[in-house]
Amino acid sequence: MAVEEFFARGHVNITAKHATTLEITKEVDLTKNGDCIIAVGATKGLAELSETFKILCADDNAKIILEINAAEIVEIVQGRGSSSLTLSHYEDIVARKSSHVTDRTLIIAADKAARDINRKLVRALRSPNTSVRIRLTVYNSITGLERPSQFVPFPEQSPV
Repeated sequence: MAVEEFFARGHVNITAKHATTLEITKEVDLTKNGDCIIAVGATKGLAELSETFKILCADDNAKIILEINAAEIVEIVQGRGSSSLTLSHYEDIVARKSSHVTDRTLIIAADKAARDINRKLVRALRSPNTSVRIRLTVYNSITGLERPSQFVPFPEQSPV
């Protein structure tokens, strides 16, 4: 198991309506066309994740969990890794319901896309003042596939 944690923030143009993807980006500007984006101004992109984390994700049997914590709401997205992942994009982190892989992809076969995110959380994410804490956890055949049966929310979060 390996864990990465970082922060992002909300944006007035977040709609979270995309049916197949979900994205967190380091970009700070967002148009309404970016309907897969759920947080902006991230403090990390894929390329900045630790080498250990990236190695564990680049496994067809890896299980990856994306935990989004904002406004006292926690959303969990689960999916898997792939030996095809490059994890090299400096700006974006994308979870996909499909098995499509690009340099922006972290998770494939995700159980949720942007439109599946709790609408109360999405409303909170529409405020630029909303701080978002992101936790990524990977389990694979090297570290063991066991996952905690219950997720513990983050402690009180720091502002971005």
